[in-house]
Amino acid sequence: MANRWMALATFAAALAWSPASSAQADRSETDRPNIVLILADDLGYGGLRVQGDKEAVTPHIDALAAAGARFTDFYANHPVCSPTRAALMTGKYQHRMGFEHNSGTPQATSPKFGVPAAELTVAERLKARGYATGMFGKWHIGFAPDRTPTAQGFDTFYGFLAGAHAYTPRSDRARPGRVDGLGGGQTMLRGTTSEPMPAHVTEALAEEAVRFIEANRSRPFFVYLPFNAVHSPMEATEAYLARFAHVADPLRRTHLAQLAAMDDAVGRVVAAVDGAGLGRRTLILFMSDNGGPTQETTSSNRPLKGVKGTMLEGGIRVPAIARWTGRIPAARTVAAPAMGFDFTATALAVAGAAPKSGLDGVDLSPWLKGAKTGAVHEAMFWRAGDQGVVRAGDWKLLRNGERRYLFNLARDMGETRDLAAAEPARVKAMDASFAAWSAQMQPPAWVRNELTGGDRRDPAQMQARIDALVRGQNAEVDDID
Repeated sequence: MANRWMALATFAAALAWSPASSAQADRSETDRPNIVLILADDLGYGGLRVQGDKEAVTPHIDALAAAGARFTDFYANHPVCSPTRAALMTGKYQHRMGFEHNSGTPQATSPKFGVPAAELTVAERLKARGYATGMFGKWHIGFAPDRTPTAQGFDTFYGFLAGAHAYTPRSDRARPGRVDGLGGGQTMLRGTTSEPMPAHVTEALAEEAVRFIEANRSRPFFVYLPFNAVHSPMEATEAYLARFAHVADPLRRTHLAQLAAMDDAVGRVVAAVDGAGLGRRTLILFMSDNGGPTQETTSSNRPLKGVKGTMLEGGIRVPAIARWTGRIPAARTVAAPAMGFDFTATALAVAGAAPKSGLDGVDLSPWLKGAKTGAVHEAMFWRAGDQGVVRAGDWKLLRNGERRYLFNLARDMGETRDLAAAEPARVKAMDASFAAWSAQMQPPAWVRNELTGGDRRDPAQMQARIDALVRGQNAEVDDID
């Protein structure tokens, strides 16, 4: 009964805040809010100025937080790129589709890789409601013809399909033939057609998004803008590097330059929305796809422990911001834990495109407005091979092979005090809840680099590195894109 009343309260709050009511069919298309979903790549929790990085130059993203809501406990659905994107595009745990691992190189990828064509994406759902749909950037959730952006709901696509891409034509990654035809090498894809890559990919993605916004300003639109910044390769233009000439470490200098370029690109897109007078009709969402691979890029996860690829907080907790002028109060902080697919559910709800069932994501409208402050989910789950996590309230159970760690994140967000030995009953209950959830999911449908024998890394070595990180020791975790 309590769950029923909670569901009714959430539904009522959503009706009060958004146009997702039974009268939606009687409203004109132009009354429906535009949605701009911006995804950073490998940006750590502490990697923005507003998140605490004093070296970061991110005034435009920081301004989104000042004008809207910033989440303190927001999570990607996975500690690496591709599975997170599958959850974000579908609003579901990606494990329901067997989507548990990255692809590996396109040439060695399993033919099963990708979001199945039968799954409805957020773009397909919005398109069915009359939205113009455009995507600009990194896809990484399917290479087969029926699993590409234009086959899964996007009217317009400019970007690439693979997991990483050169930033400039002079890059070593831009050698001829290097994953050409998938939007890599010396090419980008416009729809399904290859064309020469631009002088600077980050700026080009913003330019394409702005052009799409201007062309569709008189109808509802959905812009999905997944930057490859600040993912490796570590490259930036001379103009952006010059801004950070005072930074001695070349790796750090390049990262800050990449980040500044992405921030400027976000600023251009937001300016296009506001300049067209659409701020009050546009929900803008920003998040990262996983934590930062700090040893590789210097992207900060402070004050969290762990890095991309791990289920420690630094691998899965990410910066997240929502702005809707006049609808979301300015300078809000949302402490309720939430996940990437909740952004999906929110976008669909405000557009009147949410299905009656089938999503794991929850509409965050009441939390963004301030009508609710309690739990969004009774529990949240992650699974990546031998790693697994349950977060229920303030408690987090980390499964690392046969090891179990328990943390109270309200008192110890840095995961410095393992309470498993002191709370055996809680460990047992949370372990059982993970097992029950996992049993509802599909086994992995492929492994990374399946066509060349799969991922050959030693699982025991990864477990040992995570154990070392939990103990506060240094341990490098390889980037597994």
